Amino acid sequence: MYKKKICFVVAAPFTVQVFLKNHIRELGKLYDIYLVANFDGFDNSNFSELPIKEFKHIPIVRDIKLNRDIKALFLLKKYFKQMKFDVVHSVTPKAGLLSVFAGQLAKKNIRIHIFTGQVWYTKKGLFKKMLMMLDCFIVWYATDILVDGEAQRQFLIKNKIIKEDNSFVLGKGSISGVDTKRFLPSEIVKNEVRLELGIKESEVVFMFLGRMNRDKGIVELAEAFNRLQLENLNICLLLVGGDEENMNAIVKKRVKNIESVIFYGVTKEPEKMLQACDVFCLPSYREGFGTSILEASLLEKPVICSDTYGLMETIIENKTGLRHKVADADSLFFQMEKLVKNKELRKELGKGGRDYVLLNFSAETISEKWLEFYKTKLDV
Repeated sequence: MYKKKICFVVAAPFTVQVFLKNHIRELGKLYDIYLVANFDGFDNSNFSELPIKEFKHIPIVRDIKLNRDIKALFLLKKYFKQMKFDVVHSVTPKAGLLSVFAGQLAKKNIRIHIFTGQVWYTKKGLFKKMLMMLDCFIVWYATDILVDGEAQRQFLIKNKIIKEDNSFVLGKGSISGVDTKRFLPSEIVKNEVRLELGIKESEVVFMFLGRMNRDKGIVELAEAFNRLQLENLNICLLLVGGDEENMNAIVKKRVKNIESVIFYGVTKEPEKMLQACDVFCLPSYREGFGTSILEASLLEKPVICSDTYGLMETIIENKTGLRHKVADADSLFFQMEKLVKNKELRKELGKGGRDYVLLNFSAETISEKWLEFYKTKLDV
């Protein structure tokens, strides 16, 4: 039986690993799925359990490199025409720009792109305007625009990137949701991880998990934590993630009692590492949706996050977590101080967070929304 064909286009296979695996698994029951990415140095066997008909290597790079971008554009156009896809669907900015333009050249009728955050939000001057214009190009050449959160959608409308009538949020938002079977609270796992890391049972652990760079608010987190230490509180800061901008060295300069900071590095087991903390912190300047907050909430961890637009739907203020002003170490400090001194509030916010995520953001629920969306596009 003939199945309609969907081609997902990403710059890096990592995007599929983190965000698209469950969607591809469900969509593959009804449609033939193809994947385009820069597979250079990547082992495709990592996707062996997914119903992907073909892996196509096209050297899409994240940075602007005109010669390579033009080459990738025409390789995409050729592949789209050859395979006669019913849908091309892109994720991430560069993949989106090349995919929708190549899809237009190849006369593909359905060209979908999903916005998951704006690189240009923290930029300035002409470079910011150029990046915004590239997002506008994506919108012009796409037939359907998805956004992974309503607050982000309204932000894009306000900045005249998209319009009310040409963009959608599936369900309550989030590109992938969270695996509710993977993120289960466990005192046993919590104690094991803390023992492994040398964290005392009496210590209140603040944790960040993600790419460590300035835009994630690491500097403010270090400054707020250092100020907390001056109150002689029994606290620890656990930093988990790749150091992209020499953040480890910057944190060491900002925190006087550096013995209370643990630099863990990258983990493939966030569901395990998150168990170790008492409070999860995401003080980002910009964020698409904040999946790590959903993961922490599922583990009944209270959350402190910035009030940047992309995180508006990830917590309910004073019910599942607390907010602080973007790039404001003082505001972050006050929220951290509030939670370190109030164990009952930590428990209350944590339990509220798990209930909120289970109701709105399970991976199964989000994949159902994707499937419904595709049925409206293809099964007519």
